[in-house]
Amino acid sequence: MLPSLTFVLGGAASGKSRTAENILVNSGLKLVYLATARIWDSEIQDKVDLHRARRGPEWTTINAPVDLGTPLDQTTPDQAILLDCATMWLTNIMLDEHDLEAEQGALLAALARCRAPVVIVSNEVGQGIVPENVLARRFREAQGRLNISLAQQADHVLHVVAGLPRSLKDTRT
Repeated sequence: MLPSLTFVLGGAASGKSRTAENILVNSGLKLVYLATARIWDSEIQDKVDLHRARRGPEWTTINAPVDLGTPLDQTTPDQAILLDCATMWLTNIMLDEHDLEAEQGALLAALARCRAPVVIVSNEVGQGIVPENVLARRFREAQGRLNISLAQQADHVLHVVAGLPRSLKDTRT
């Protein structure tokens, strides 16, 4: 049985999305992909196309770049949700100048209400250099706070490095 909330954390191109997909693919549940990316350029489009092709037709994709509460509230227990990714969602929230604290609180509340198991993918952005500009530093801090909150709420937390998942937290055992 899947935990109600699994949090998959890792660096860019670490294998975290593939790890998250693999957690859900054999669940026997209807697979739903909550896509948070906005297509800003051909590089992002190529990455979205690659992910979509890898997942295959058994996944239903819902585009949710900002409002995650609505699709999470509409889930049913026969579904398994992959939210990919919290980092792109946070980027959208910040660029749209939403209230970060209010939006994060709303996301955490929606996750708590969700009737389906959810796997969330997010980037670890705090292990690098201090960014030289204010927006990048603000983003790094906000992503760190969001990751901490998601990890606290999650039943299972995985850290993925070089395609290798390592369990950091598992309340099921």
